[in-house]
This record gives sequence, C-alpha cells and structure tokens, in this order.
Amino acid sequence: MLLSFLQATSPITDDEVANMFEDVADGGIMGNMMDAMGNMLTTVAEAAEPATFLGITVGDMNDFWSLLIRLVLNFIVVGSIARFFYFPKSKRRDYLFIFIIMAMSIFLLVSLMEGSKMKTGAALGLFAIFGIIRYRTEAIPIREMTYLFMLVAVSVVNAMVTKLNWENILSIGTTNIVFILMAAIFEWKKLVNDACTKFIKYDNVALVAPEKRPELIADLEKRTGLKIQRIEVGTIDFLKDSVLIRIFYDDPADKGSSIQNVARPPRG
Repeated sequence: MLLSFLQATSPITDDEVANMFEDVADGGIMGNMMDAMGNMLTTVAEAAEPATFLGITVGDMNDFWSLLIRLVLNFIVVGSIARFFYFPKSKRRDYLFIFIIMAMSIFLLVSLMEGSKMKTGAALGLFAIFGIIRYRTEAIPIREMTYLFMLVAVSVVNAMVTKLNWENILSIGTTNIVFILMAAIFEWKKLVNDACTKFIKYDNVALVAPEKRPELIADLEKRTGLKIQRIEVGTIDFLKDSVLIRIFYDDPADKGSSIQNVARPPRG
C-alpha cells in the first residue's frame, strides 16, 4: 500500500522506490539523520557556556556538595581551634565570636569569588586588609591577633580548593591537621612557660638595688598577696620616687587574661 501511494504521489520509478526501502532497511538514511542530529547537539553544547550563580555552576550538584563539605570542614576546624585552644585560657567570649564569624565570612567570600581563580595580588590584598585591623575602642592583644590571622589563613586555604578530588582532599586535610597541631603544641603547658605577669608602679626606689632584691620581692608579695617567681625592673623615676616593675607569678585564675600585661588603663 505504501509503495502504491509513493508511486501515485511522486514522479519516481519503481527502481528508485525499491532503492529507498533498501537504504532504510540497511540503516543508511536513519544513520545519516542521527549523525546530523548528534553533530548539531554537540555544536550547540560546545557553543553554550554553563550558567553560574554565586560561583556555583547551575545544574552541577558537584559544585554545591563541594562547597557544603568545605564549609562544614572549615567550621569544625575553626571552631575547634577557637574553642579548645584559645578560649580555655582567655575566657573571652567576645573574641571567640569574632574569630568564628570572621573566619567563616572570609571562607564564603573567597569561595564565592571562585577562590582557585583569584589572582595572587587579590589574595595578598585580602590578607593585608585583615592584617591591619585595629578596633577604635581598644588595641587587640598580640595573642588574639595571632589567632585571628591563623584562622583567616585556615579559611583561605579551605576556600581556595574548589574541586574535591583525592589529591585536593589529602592536601586540605593535611593542612588543617597541621594548623590544629600547631595550636595544640604551642598551647601545651610543658612546652611554653605560661606564667602570669603584671606591671606594677612601685613607690620605694630604695629597694631596687640588686642586693636588696629579696626584700623587694617580699614587700611585693606582702602587698599583692601573690607568690612571685621573679621580677624585672624597668624605668626608674627618682623625682617621683617610683619604678616600673614587672612581676611573674603563677595563678590559674589570671592565666590568659588580656589585662594582665597592660601597663596603663585603655583610652576611652
């Protein structure tokens, strides 16, 4: 029936119709059509650029899971360093909050800027911005500044790796372990002397002489109620009969306090 219809509606011969059916049966025409469609789809796919939103390729769940895993890892590492190494000595909840929020903000900023594509100058500039931070109300103690810089560095390292393959997983895993070990080692009591210190303006210059050092320590212990291990004598003012003395003592209640090394009241 189909053969009769083709003969009636088109000026082709019986041999041409037979050859057409033979090509269809051999897959020649269908194969050529499929090849043409495949070439067209390939050309369109190569020409179209993948859409991205906030640094994540739309429709590519690998980028999303990579960001989520690195976000959780960064939060665990930053939170562990701040809570278990910094906080036990300082007891400063305000700095604990600042460290975690600052570190996570840096991580998200670098990640969403596609960290692996950032130029070296941009990365160094980011470090410089947060390296010169000073708050107007008070100066940040050196220990807090060191922890802040360390946690920012952890976050930048975790954000720079955008693709999670075995090589990158091993790299960021080793780096995070090294950061945690450094904090643990240098907070270890047996490795670092963590004696407390205070600056005292002393009013009896006569006891500053080296041969009267035991009398000076005894008088300071009587006035302060502290068991003093050693002292350092600073500036002497004979006109005002005063001397600046730094005392070293062991008191668990004062360890990590940010005010123990302050020689004068803060401004404001």
